[in-house]
Amino acid sequence: MKRSILVAAVLIGCHGLVFAQAAKVSEVVSAEQSFNRLVERKGIKEAFLTVADPEGVVFRPHVVKISDFYNSIDKQPGSLTWQPKFARISANGDLAFSAGPYVYQNGKADTDKVFGDYVSVWRADQDGKLKLLIDLGIQHPEPEKEELTDFKEPDTTKRGAASKEPFNGKTIIINTDKVFNHELTVSVLASYKEFLSPEGRYYFPGFEPISGTDKVMKFLDNEGISISAKTLDVGRSTSGDLAYSYGTARIKKGDIVSDYNYVRIWEIDASHRWNILLEIFSAVEQQ
Repeated sequence: MKRSILVAAVLIGCHGLVFAQAAKVSEVVSAEQSFNRLVERKGIKEAFLTVADPEGVVFRPHVVKISDFYNSIDKQPGSLTWQPKFARISANGDLAFSAGPYVYQNGKADTDKVFGDYVSVWRADQDGKLKLLIDLGIQHPEPEKEELTDFKEPDTTKRGAASKEPFNGKTIIINTDKVFNHELTVSVLASYKEFLSPEGRYYFPGFEPISGTDKVMKFLDNEGISISAKTLDVGRSTSGDLAYSYGTARIKKGDIVSDYNYVRIWEIDASHRWNILLEIFSAVEQQ
């Protein structure tokens, strides 16, 4: 593995820094709840346009700006509700994510309900208000049990070097994501054992979220999954403790090969190594 080089890059300039008071994870949870209420009042299309970051993207099926996609469609029918269950925010409050179950219904019968999980990445604007930067989801059967809630406050001891420019640490995250993608071509199981956080969650279409390294590796092994992936874009918080990446992947599951989009959430640990806290793969639907 090539992680030692990446760790050294993170450590440069991390001393003698003064930071403001850490943000609270309740900020991103509140942003999701407000977004949910906005969908109920204004509908799906108008709600997404209201909360979108100017550079925010969705996958329909390929990467497209939220504003471009929703301005190009008519009012989207049906109702959509969701509940945050997994969330973090950077110490400086400029980057956050939330994930959890959703229910979409376009009809009155229970059989009209579609179940799944969403992952949303949020970025603070110049006024400090969180705006939706990335949104991606998967579908799966109706959950058999309620997801565990995991909200944690930022660990200020893990902050990296401050940056004068928002997301100025992109190079480190790009290299980390590319290293992980390369290692996936060598050994999927060894890669996740090395890079996945013990608290990591894994989202794959058709399955409820999987938590923990051992369970994720067991799933990958049982399903016979091999992955070839390509990084498209990344971003890092100015406090250097939380990051994201997204890209495309070709996944072989058993004898079936399909194209996917992926989003990863990266969190720095006490030894200043970047670990995957969340990963979601969403199938690219053939048009």
